[in-house]
Amino acid sequence: MAKDYKQIISDIRKRIFHPVYLLSGEEPYYIDLISDVIEKEVLDEAGREFNQSVLYGRDVDARTIVDYAKRYPMMASHQVVIVKEAQDVKTLDDIAKYVEKPLESTILVLCYKYKKYDKRKSLAKIVEKNGVYFESAKIYEDKIPAWINAQTEASGYSISQKACIMISEFLGNDLSKIDNELSKLYISLPKGSQINEKLVETNIGISKDFNVFELQIALAKRDVLKSNRIVAHFASNPKENPLTKVVVLLYAFFSKVILVHAMSGKPDNEIASAAGVSVYFLSDYRTAARNYNLDKLAMIIGLMREYDLKAKGVDSGSADGGELTKELIYKILH
Repeated sequence: MAKDYKQIISDIRKRIFHPVYLLSGEEPYYIDLISDVIEKEVLDEAGREFNQSVLYGRDVDARTIVDYAKRYPMMASHQVVIVKEAQDVKTLDDIAKYVEKPLESTILVLCYKYKKYDKRKSLAKIVEKNGVYFESAKIYEDKIPAWINAQTEASGYSISQKACIMISEFLGNDLSKIDNELSKLYISLPKGSQINEKLVETNIGISKDFNVFELQIALAKRDVLKSNRIVAHFASNPKENPLTKVVVLLYAFFSKVILVHAMSGKPDNEIASAAGVSVYFLSDYRTAARNYNLDKLAMIIGLMREYDLKAKGVDSGSADGGELTKELIYKILH
């Protein structure tokens, strides 16, 4: 049967177990979340010593996994076998025969990350019948702020819109990294507190005034003075703001500005969805679209490719990352 992650975790904590779990998909966060609950909560510490095995896909084949799964528990209710990085098991579908008649005392967890397991294969079909098949879909960047907000609320906190967006822009859609940074914030905050921009700036290392997000806004407005101030800050803190990072984020920004140009006249929600951004920030892209025509935007995309190579040492001369960043921003603005 296929379930959502909340239902799977709820069942596990109610001690409703299934003999096999196939956790697959592009988003590793939920796969790790379910796997960690099984690893830490099904057996107590004494039971884990004799009845829990964690295997890695690159080190095992299907036969080895089945051998572990066929073991009976010793002085415990279950034998737990977790296969991490199961996508590296070349013969994974060969487990299907075992899954047809699995041991009820074994909980076999297959963590198949970064891509969907082919549901046409026999293993997926049999798991859906005899166990739990879970597909972990990637969350698009425009949905990340809402995800952050939901996570903080579920943990007993709230977060300001600006702080939410700062985290989203800085960490992208890496849910594991976002969750880790939020967990660090929770440690020093009493329940019910609001996470604001200052807390994010202090604890996650994002400068409220001097970050790529603010640079995007300044460039969108063609605000030369503010852009130069931000770039000067980047040049004095090259480890926090390397040219490679600036290029990647600005490439994504200006690519979306081109899309906004192309979708002129369409409803905001349609444009935001196509661009993969929050409607809350669509005005910044519209501002940029007004200030940069398509010819200029094409030139900017070319600059991104050029400076991506320079950041990697190709035709960069003696200029360091800070100087190259200043050079890039000057060419964008003029």
